[in-house]
Amino acid sequence: MNKQTVADCIEAAAGRLEAAGVVFGHGTSSAWDEATALVLAVAELPDDRRSLTAAVSSAQLERIEHLLQRRCDERIPLPYLLGVAYFAGYRFDITAGVVIPRSPIAELIGRRFEPWLREPPQRIIDLCCGSGCIGIAAALTFPRSTLVLADIDADAVVLAGRNVCRHGLESRTEVVQSDLWDQISPGTFDLILCNPPYVDATDMRTLPREYQHEPVLGLAGGEDGLDIVHRLLAVRNERLNADGLLVCEVGASAAALSRAYPELPLFWPDLERGGEGVFLLSSVLA
Repeated sequence: MNKQTVADCIEAAAGRLEAAGVVFGHGTSSAWDEATALVLAVAELPDDRRSLTAAVSSAQLERIEHLLQRRCDERIPLPYLLGVAYFAGYRFDITAGVVIPRSPIAELIGRRFEPWLREPPQRIIDLCCGSGCIGIAAALTFPRSTLVLADIDADAVVLAGRNVCRHGLESRTEVVQSDLWDQISPGTFDLILCNPPYVDATDMRTLPREYQHEPVLGLAGGEDGLDIVHRLLAVRNERLNADGLLVCEVGASAAALSRAYPELPLFWPDLERGGEGVFLLSSVLA
């Protein structure tokens, strides 16, 4: 009897996902991409063509079937099922109860925030950090920087701490449980990163089932989606260095933000890899 290969399993899994009508957007954008991620994770193989002909064991087939069933029936996002998410090319632990990494800010980190940052940042803070992925990726990009990770949620703080250790950043990272700036020591930063909850009240009522597995605290941004952003902008001049850069994702609430702050020199960079609603703010862009 011929054993099934990785390619066979990916094809079958993609068909199942497509037929089930699952919603993507937690690190993958299609049935084929998600099936590939699932099968390769279970088979513990790299994402390259040589893996496609590898045989899949009976135990691995059973595990793939179990995960597929839960993904299709319960609509649980794949990173929660695997306990792993990838962001900006780095691997992060992920647990239920913390928002799954997927921000288009990853593209800007890959560009080193050029040309908007004049110098490599010395002090970085990631507010509403969740798993810590954005701040950690930035700190790995700028190896001479120090990093503060802050989140109001205790589970996120624990997970962010685990990811700091995974990437060996303990010596230059502080992880703080804080409601935005409340528990952050006085001082300014060269790079302020924030991916706050920004889903407005209307969109919260119509979220696909996949997104309903994520914590409301990490998604709901109030009536206009900007509850946290209003607070962030209110103290920006006290916390951002003169040549520093504030980078914030507001997604579909971008139009509401522009209406609320017509006087602010918000810059919306083109995102070649997809995504929307990331703004930059600094004295350099004014």
